Amino acid sequence: MKKIVLISSGQPSVNPRLVKEANALVLAGFDVSVIYSFWTNWAWEMDEQLFSTVAWKPVLAGGSPYIGNAVYTFSRLRFKLVRLIANKLTLKFGIAELAQGRASVELLRKAKSTKADLYIAHNLAALPVAARASNHHKTKCGFDAEDFHRQEVSDSSLDFNFRISKFLEDKYLCRCAYISAASPLIAKAYNQLYPRLNPIVINNVFEVRHLQKISKRSDNNLKLFWFSQTIGKNRGLEDVIGALNILANDAIELHLLGSYNKESENYFLGLFMHNKANLVFHKPILSQEIFSFSAQFDIGLALESNTPLNRDICLTNKIFSYLTSGLAIIASNTTAQKGFIENNEGIGFVYQIGNAAELAGKIDYLFQNRNILKDCKLKATQLATDKYNWELESAKFLTIISNNLA
Repeated sequence: MKKIVLISSGQPSVNPRLVKEANALVLAGFDVSVIYSFWTNWAWEMDEQLFSTVAWKPVLAGGSPYIGNAVYTFSRLRFKLVRLIANKLTLKFGIAELAQGRASVELLRKAKSTKADLYIAHNLAALPVAARASNHHKTKCGFDAEDFHRQEVSDSSLDFNFRISKFLEDKYLCRCAYISAASPLIAKAYNQLYPRLNPIVINNVFEVRHLQKISKRSDNNLKLFWFSQTIGKNRGLEDVIGALNILANDAIELHLLGSYNKESENYFLGLFMHNKANLVFHKPILSQEIFSFSAQFDIGLALESNTPLNRDICLTNKIFSYLTSGLAIIASNTTAQKGFIENNEGIGFVYQIGNAAELAGKIDYLFQNRNILKDCKLKATQLATDKYNWELESAKFLTIISNNLA
């Protein structure tokens, strides 16, 4: 049985893309391990729930506040030091690799101790780990580009995140047997930089088994929904709250799901000038529960910014989650989202980023025209059934794996 190791500097429960790949590989008959590191407290319990349901082996590297606290504390101190060195002095001599991820040393140690036929990196901090582990065992590595990393934080070539990302991409992407990308425009961006890599698009879609029936409610309310790992400022939420303030409609609710603190809750409640009971916060849930939870709503909001470049060209799992959940979609007009809505007519609308009045008009149109809202929901479900699902994308993914292990 072929052995495959997936590597991430974050936690599996907050990376559904990694989990889907790991599950697909297990079903295809591979021996699969996922080496990961602790990232945030709120995902720890979610990890434990996830691990009880999967057939692959999770391997924690670099400790956590709950297990291996001494290693965790030391790695945090080391990370702060090497980040300072990388930013002020040099990226060379292995400094960039250490400065990209808190547990880079421990991830590499675990990866080298697990001999595999293929190592797959699932974020930039994991890329050097996968490349060096595969070189150690004389096997292959791959990289999943869920984002366009060098312009994930800033478009300035002088920015530290740009510089370190470019350094690591230039050094390690050429060592990969394949690269997958989470949107056509991310694949295009990497292909322009590295023409020989020819990235393959694997969309952020979900299994058909998660498809939801379109909700039927007796009330006349319109329920808007947005989710992310964190509920925070400058993520488009100001646009939708501004739109709802314009509409001042008691029958329109906004539901937000993600990690938040009292400060952020008070910030958004402070912006919401109408019925504050219509702004509802929900704590994070397991990724596989998002679809049944989302099905109670009407419109999924994809409120991406168009800067830096990565935000403009990415297609997040939000849009595909909304399709699977049977929601109409209102999306900001990033290049990627505008193209997606135009290429899949009938699922919803786009609005100009920052234009709360235009967004209010789109929301009110669907509030006033329930037959069109229903048609958008039906079209979303149809697309998730016929075109955008993990059964189709996983076949592409497994073909890539098979070709590289032949």
